[in-house]
Amino acid sequence: MTSASLKEKPVRDLARLAKQHGVAGWHAMRKDQLIKALVRKAKSALQPDTRRSAARPATVTIGRTKAVVVQVASPAAIAHAAEVARRIAEARDRIAKAKNLATQPEGGRGKRAVRDRMVLMVRGPHWLHAFWEVSPRSIERAQSALGQEWHGARPVLRVLKMESKLQASPSEQVVREIEVHGGVKNWFIDIRESLRCRVELGYLTAARRFHSLVRSNAVSTPPASQCDTLDSHWGEIVDDCDRIYAMSGGFSPENNSTELQELFEERLRRPMGPPTPTRLQPVTGEGDDTTRSGFQLEVDAELIIYGATRPDAYVTLKGEPVKVQADGTFRVRVDMPNKRQVLPIVASVPQGGGRQTVVMAIERNTKAMEPYSRDVHEE
Repeated sequence: MTSASLKEKPVRDLARLAKQHGVAGWHAMRKDQLIKALVRKAKSALQPDTRRSAARPATVTIGRTKAVVVQVASPAAIAHAAEVARRIAEARDRIAKAKNLATQPEGGRGKRAVRDRMVLMVRGPHWLHAFWEVSPRSIERAQSALGQEWHGARPVLRVLKMESKLQASPSEQVVREIEVHGGVKNWFIDIRESLRCRVELGYLTAARRFHSLVRSNAVSTPPASQCDTLDSHWGEIVDDCDRIYAMSGGFSPENNSTELQELFEERLRRPMGPPTPTRLQPVTGEGDDTTRSGFQLEVDAELIIYGATRPDAYVTLKGEPVKVQADGTFRVRVDMPNKRQVLPIVASVPQGGGRQTVVMAIERNTKAMEPYSRDVHEE
């Protein structure tokens, strides 16, 4: 509705329109006053829509006249829309980064290509340490394999309990699913009980379909009484790396994977495992280089006997008294010479409470093998 279109109408029609639209004092207005009042009324009716929406055409009908009014978005509305778009883009970027498990290649002169691998290490009776590398190509294959389910899939680290000691055992049970995120390549897993297990990394869809990216070696966690929890950083396990390597299955004949050894050697920059027995020569006499170098190997052993009984019991080992703690436990070290021993342990309680005897037969048989020397001159 414009003033030009209203000028063509008679005063009677303008008065009727003013009455319909609630123009105050319309009955005392002249024609030009009615036109101005109707135009102001039309503009005030469009003002709220102009603040709320972007530019769009709107049609306003007054009587038999239709007028098209273009609403122009305010600067505040444009700035608000831009801020909303920016936040949506940032949220999508965060979700994409959290979902992307691809490992970024390490910089430096020793830069190498990323390959798919996963290693599981035992860090104590209650902790496992999983380390993995996943190539971008594997992420693309996962996205293609999952199709439409990819959008709802979550990156998950699965703990698989193994019922058999065979490396390729089909008897594996999922005992835990841990939701992980991109930007990392290792994860610590707390274990409540001793078990033999492996882990695998992949994507879990909303329909519980799992796409595996990498699988680890199999490990067995020791009982809590056998070892203490170790520190959590590579630099802090140097002094104890052989024990961690052994607990993680590095020396086990069942472990036919070289990934564990490769990872330890890369991170610690030292060879793992016993030296390769190449070019060894038997010692031929006292004048040999090995004998002159003073290289020797001496081995000894001792036996630890421990147990539990009543706190007021009197315990002896081979007739010698053994101290019993307040909780009834006892512990004693015994020499273990190279022979057979019979060790009676007797516990008795006062005032005729009873007596029990346990006899342990222990035999040590030590044999020194023929020494060998390495021929350093042979190529």
